[in-house]
Amino acid sequence: MPAIDFRLAFAPMAPPPSRPVEPARSPRASTRPSAHPSTRPSAHPSTRLPTDPSTRPSTHPSTRPSTHPSTRLRASEPPALRPARKGRGARTNPTGRFEVRRIEPDLDALASSLPIPAGGAPEGARPEQDSRDEGPSPHAAPSPTLALRDPSRSAITTNQSPDLPFDASLNPYRGCEHGCAYCYARPTHEYLGYSAGLDFETKILVKEDAPQLLRRELSRPSWQPRVVAISGVTDAYQPLERKLELTRRCVEVFAEFRNPITIITKNALVVRDIDLFRRLAEYGAISVALSLTTLDRPLQRALEPRASSPDERLRAIETLARAGIPTGVMVAPIIPGLTDEETPALLAAAASAGARRAGYIVLRLPHGLRALFDDWLLTHRPLRRDKVLHRLESLRGGRLNDPRFGSRLRGEGIFARQIADVFRIQARRLGLDAPHPPLSTAAFRRPGGEQLVLGL
Repeated sequence: MPAIDFRLAFAPMAPPPSRPVEPARSPRASTRPSAHPSTRPSAHPSTRLPTDPSTRPSTHPSTRPSTHPSTRLRASEPPALRPARKGRGARTNPTGRFEVRRIEPDLDALASSLPIPAGGAPEGARPEQDSRDEGPSPHAAPSPTLALRDPSRSAITTNQSPDLPFDASLNPYRGCEHGCAYCYARPTHEYLGYSAGLDFETKILVKEDAPQLLRRELSRPSWQPRVVAISGVTDAYQPLERKLELTRRCVEVFAEFRNPITIITKNALVVRDIDLFRRLAEYGAISVALSLTTLDRPLQRALEPRASSPDERLRAIETLARAGIPTGVMVAPIIPGLTDEETPALLAAAASAGARRAGYIVLRLPHGLRALFDDWLLTHRPLRRDKVLHRLESLRGGRLNDPRFGSRLRGEGIFARQIADVFRIQARRLGLDAPHPPLSTAAFRRPGGEQLVLGL
């Protein structure tokens, strides 16, 4: 087993950058225009124009200022706090919903503490960045990843969700270094006393005893063989796995017991374990799916900073398919107004790579993820913000999230039907509409004892 350096003490952190605190409301409440021009409400504080008549720009098209809108959308923040953090999906560490104390930085004090040169810009601040410049700022402070010991006493967790195709899952880690800005699992870190923001992608809890715990659970007479999903609230093949090989050791246990598993990941590292997948494939006990969000590389870097590139994932699909591993693709999440138009291209690319089936999930924003994703839009795609939030509200009954079973993964309404129709037609045309292959438990055995006889 590789040596693991678990650092249990947190490194000192500077106050997290944040936008000014506003009264609780829908992220779009102050920007929705009235039907009549004369009754339109004032602009959002971050987009409000100067109040001095001498500096207020004209609204006539011929005299409209040439300043890019992205410079006005974030004008309320000190310049040094605006850049995205390199290699991270979140910029801030908002207080978790279970915490009784809330810390907010004094932005005026932070701005006044920055040295102001003669030119008027804070020293060290970078010029305003056009929204078309997709790269993260080199001035953003790096955020190191900490691996923390997870003292969990069990490996397999169960659920009773009627809209999930599995009721048992294995998560070797908590948190995910991929740092996807849209990840629905971010709020789960709040149960541990951490934040759904940077903490989720920089403080990774490692279940170093997972292989031993898994072996013990599968050996129990009470264990009924069933499909176990890897993973549910993390990515088992995130960058930390390359060094720790924790997921591989868990898959070795599943292969030894011949218990069926299904894997979903967005990291090409999954091909490393093809030798184990082949052993499970002999008994019809394995399926793997790669998730794809976009083929736009700059957009993918901003959305999923440390995940494999789209091309790498497509090559992983091809490698798995050639090895005889049942492989599929998950178009997930589909972000209305941002990535939904790519669905046909994503399916075509996956089919060309060898995928046999496809599925999709529409973006959902539970709990604190709403504010985090809104901040990502303001930082990386300010001109798409209104459209994305409008579409999400139309899918979620006027809200940004709908937690109800049955609708939370697909949405409702005209845009939800449009997304479903486009996906269904394209998947059928490409031969990706086959149902998920049933995985077999017939070969399950407990090493050292008699093979379990099932009445199948």
